[in-house]
Amino acid sequence: MQHGIFLIGLGFLIGTFGTLIGAGGGFILVPILLFMFPDMPADVLTSISLAVVFLNATSGSFAYARMKRIDYKSAIYFAVATLPGSVLGALLTSVISRHVFNMILGALLIVISVFLFVKPAQGAYAHFFNRGKLAQRSITDSNGHVHTFQFNLWVGIVISFLVGFLSSLLGIGGGIIHVPALVSLLDFPIHIATATSHFILAIMALSGTIVHMIQGSFWEGWQMAVYIGIGVVAGAQLGAGLSHKVKPKRIIMFLAAALLLVGIRLLFTH
Repeated sequence: MQHGIFLIGLGFLIGTFGTLIGAGGGFILVPILLFMFPDMPADVLTSISLAVVFLNATSGSFAYARMKRIDYKSAIYFAVATLPGSVLGALLTSVISRHVFNMILGALLIVISVFLFVKPAQGAYAHFFNRGKLAQRSITDSNGHVHTFQFNLWVGIVISFLVGFLSSLLGIGGGIIHVPALVSLLDFPIHIATATSHFILAIMALSGTIVHMIQGSFWEGWQMAVYIGIGVVAGAQLGAGLSHKVKPKRIIMFLAAALLLVGIRLLFTH
């Protein structure tokens, strides 16, 4: 019983922070599971995380939908692009050793962290990527704030495919890659990026979870996924609510700091 309460509490914290930054929480959950269960196979660990990310992203998406911050038109294109990558990543998880898994995840988290620390501003690299014919968006949220922006749709599609592959391979959800890419490379407003990323995550994580169910790895840890998922669903609502009160740049810096610490820890874990 105490074990279940701990997992629910853990899920609540992950859901709150993951939804606040639009990352799904998998990048926090996977390292914690790695440290708690050093002998757990990578595919089982990934399947648990993806299931939790799906619940978190779905809960958070409902909250963000009420705030009218989701760019549905872009989200559909990006979500479809993530699907083949997420299926491929889930299939390859079973052939990766734990040591290699740790090294890939740790290195990826550090690279993304450095990227964010160096240039966290919205649209920092957009002049390199937003060229040619651009998609136009104008979104009015529930507070009446109008978000107007433009971006290269095809660049977003390519990024989404890579996000689908890496997130499903590592069980990290993909938001830690998608949100920075949408903000810095495609010039999405941060609050639109976090909300849209969450909606995409829900679709992508579901596809990866289904693959793990078919393979059988999910059923080895489904009870743990249920406990953590209960906490995540509640935490996601709080995280979406807190997003009103946190400055956009601060969200990015929180994300960068968390990624750096976790990445370093993983690289030095043997």
